[in-house]
Amino acid sequence: MDKKNENLMLFAWIVAFVATLGSLYFSEIKLYEPCKLCWIQRIFMYPMVIILLIGIAIKDPKTVYHTTVFSIIGFLISSYHYLIQRIEALAEASPACGRVSCTGAYIDRFGFISIPFLAGTAFLIILITSIIVWKRMKEE
Repeated sequence: MDKKNENLMLFAWIVAFVATLGSLYFSEIKLYEPCKLCWIQRIFMYPMVIILLIGIAIKDPKTVYHTTVFSIIGFLISSYHYLIQRIEALAEASPACGRVSCTGAYIDRFGFISIPFLAGTAFLIILITSIIVWKRMKEE
């Protein structure tokens, strides 16, 4: 694996690690109880920390195949979650989410930054980085 791919994977790992720490901070320190959609997003974010770390350690850029799939699914869930928070018609049409409402926003910075927005941004960054590594592998 060349140095550029290694650095890109390291960057993706840092993003996944910070997103994981952020979600743990919100739930364990700030005591924000995650809704079901938040839990599903965690299911797709947390393993990427391990997958990317192993890929970097064994110098195998093919691990981005897995992170690409995980980040696409995670991004779609985050996008849906964000939309039901922001669009009232979608919120009313969405099914009940469990004990904690998926339409509620624990944080709302600048009128658009919420937890699903942060998660979606992290998934998108990891997705773009994974695609770049994937394309660079095909060129080699």
